[in-house]
Amino acid sequence: MDPDAALSFAHDQAIQYPSVEIEHPFGPEYAVYKVRGKMFMMHFELRGVPSMNLKIDPLDGEVLRDAYAEITPGYHMNKLHWVTVAGAGGAGGAGGSDSAVEEGGEGAIDDDESTSGNILDAELLHDLVLESYCLVVAKLPKKDRPVDPKTFGGRDTE
Repeated sequence: MDPDAALSFAHDQAIQYPSVEIEHPFGPEYAVYKVRGKMFMMHFELRGVPSMNLKIDPLDGEVLRDAYAEITPGYHMNKLHWVTVAGAGGAGGAGGSDSAVEEGGEGAIDDDESTSGNILDAELLHDLVLESYCLVVAKLPKKDRPVDPKTFGGRDTE
């Protein structure tokens, strides 16, 4: 999935969730997705690469950052609770370091050494967006939650 398709996919998914609003508090180039006033996703360009920030469970974030070159600590966010998905699925997209993003192109990722060979796909991206939304909803007061974060979207967490 190319970076623009990944952002489009995430957008199409997120706007279907209950109580989602899109704002542009940092300018038109930053789309901030909120549920009941709390951010769960942001789209932007990072050094020319379409990217998004998503909220994540810290343990999941660590595993995902190790497994996927496209997933890095959250850009301008709390690095423990947010990840940046940049250059999703692109062979020359963002790698585990800022230098790969700056080069932004061919040869930025050496598939033999830099990554485990995993490529971010639509199913994983769907799960990341859903998880981000549900993590934020779970922190809302129960009376303000538009959905049950434990079961929404087919999740079955305890």
